[in-house]
Amino acid sequence: MDWDLSAQPPIVQKMADIALQGYEIALGWLLSPAAWTQFALLIVAYLAAVVLARRIRPTLLRLFTPPADSASFLARMRRWLLLTVPLLLPVLAYVFAAIGEQVTRSAFGTGTVIAFGKGLFLFLAARILVRDILTDPFLKLLGRYVLLPVVALYAVGLLDPLTERLNATMISLGNISFSVMTLLRGVIVGALLFWFGRWSNDQSAAYISKQEEMRPATRQLAAKAAELLIFGFAFILLMNILGVPLTSLAVLGGAIGVGLGFGLQKIASNYISGVILLLEGQATVGDYVELDSGQAGTIVKTTARAMILETFDGRWIVVPNEDFITTRIINYSDQGSANRLEVAFSVSYDTDINLIPDIVAKAVATHPGVLSKPEEPDVELRGFGDSGIDFCVEFWVSGIDDGKNKYASDVLFLIWNVLKEHNIEIPYPHRVVELRNAPAAE
Repeated sequence: MDWDLSAQPPIVQKMADIALQGYEIALGWLLSPAAWTQFALLIVAYLAAVVLARRIRPTLLRLFTPPADSASFLARMRRWLLLTVPLLLPVLAYVFAAIGEQVTRSAFGTGTVIAFGKGLFLFLAARILVRDILTDPFLKLLGRYVLLPVVALYAVGLLDPLTERLNATMISLGNISFSVMTLLRGVIVGALLFWFGRWSNDQSAAYISKQEEMRPATRQLAAKAAELLIFGFAFILLMNILGVPLTSLAVLGGAIGVGLGFGLQKIASNYISGVILLLEGQATVGDYVELDSGQAGTIVKTTARAMILETFDGRWIVVPNEDFITTRIINYSDQGSANRLEVAFSVSYDTDINLIPDIVAKAVATHPGVLSKPEEPDVELRGFGDSGIDFCVEFWVSGIDDGKNKYASDVLFLIWNVLKEHNIEIPYPHRVVELRNAPAAE
């Protein structure tokens, strides 16, 4: 074709040149035996993949389908593999196309057409992976905006030229220079590494929390140590991938040391105090503690810097870990340890007080929260009051008398009922008023 486009705008001339080059390439493919051979091999590769996938698919479905009621690790792994069965067809087609490419390159010295078809099969596999297999929102987002564009560029043969261009484009920040490709690779790999670190941390924390033979404080310490190791390893691996020598971090370490010496003393103290608390087990999640200031609550969360206490009215108190080391803390240990409570009551002076200890102790012992060990309920005579005889019942319970537990109130109800059953009067104050210099009654 010989068209005179000299009078047309430059952009039109450029587009015409591109169209002409495409036409010549397409014409060369149509007239080339190598191109026809590659087209034929692509069709054969696809048909062979279809036939083989139909034969293998039932076996894979039977192999990867676990029992419906199974929840073991192997069962979860089989369910995940079951989701990958739709990848069978495009993966087999890609493998057969790769074999065909080697044949055509050996026979004709070229394999452009079949390489494009191979990339197309790979793109279909990536699309199925992102659309049907990945369930995590972050991985699905990464697959949609990173994996699919990269595979599409690979399929059309533009990935290598684009990579070279990005490697050649440099960004300078002071004395530091790096390529755009290094920046993109660092962002993508860093996101994947820290996602994997988060997933690994969740799995390890779930596994550690199931180890009932370990003390709660030991489980928390093990979980925090695993978290530190996982994310520390991810950071070191990312630095190696980016080509940043670890020796260059010495300056950063020195700066952190200076910061700890001046402005971060409290943070370092709280962090070390938190480690000591976990090692000694003095306070852990679930314990009910009372601070030196009089505030009290249940520990609901431990962090590197502080303990989080929740009061019975739903408020949260953030207490620095250092306070648990340097101040007086009363730990009521609402984790199954026993606490002794006492409830006072009075009876009338007309009562046979020898009956009181036995009937009240038996009544209090019927409460489901009252323990028989270390001691059964005990009734003591405390004194002779103005209006009645004062007694007190002591009993042991597991927990504290607040929040969901109403031990004192329940015991008072039991005492009231048992005294009424035995016709024992609970006294109330009586006053005799004497009027002096009052007129005599007629």
